[in-house]
Amino acid sequence: QLQLVESGGGLVQPGGSLRLSCAASGFTLNYYTIGWFRQAPGKEREGVSCISTNGGSTKYADPVEGRFTVSRDNAKNTVYLQMNSLKPEDTAVYYCAASPYSRTSFEGDYWWTYWGQGTQVTVSA
Repeated sequence: QLQLVESGGGLVQPGGSLRLSCAASGFTLNYYTIGWFRQAPGKEREGVSCISTNGGSTKYADPVEGRFTVSRDNAKNTVYLQMNSLKPEDTAVYYCAASPYSRTSFEGDYWWTYWGQGTQVTVSA
């Protein structure tokens, strides 16, 4: 079965950190651009970060620039999102997605071939 599986979400206090993982099952992530998205209750899904196949190109949304870092370990078939200095407004379900296209961009659904099921991140005191 071809799928992406996110993990690492949870409850954290403001200012804390979490590291999300996105692991592929049934296919090799090496050939895919990976995007991280999030969706808060009552809001539209938004792009957070994405990373090219070899990790040489990354992109961040303005609200997370300087706080989040995306990386990948192709040997482990896994992509990571390190989230530091978390804020309550970072609370959302976080999803990873895989695209066969090389551009690091927050495109719509047509761009992404595989999606994970999401992992909840809650930032609260």
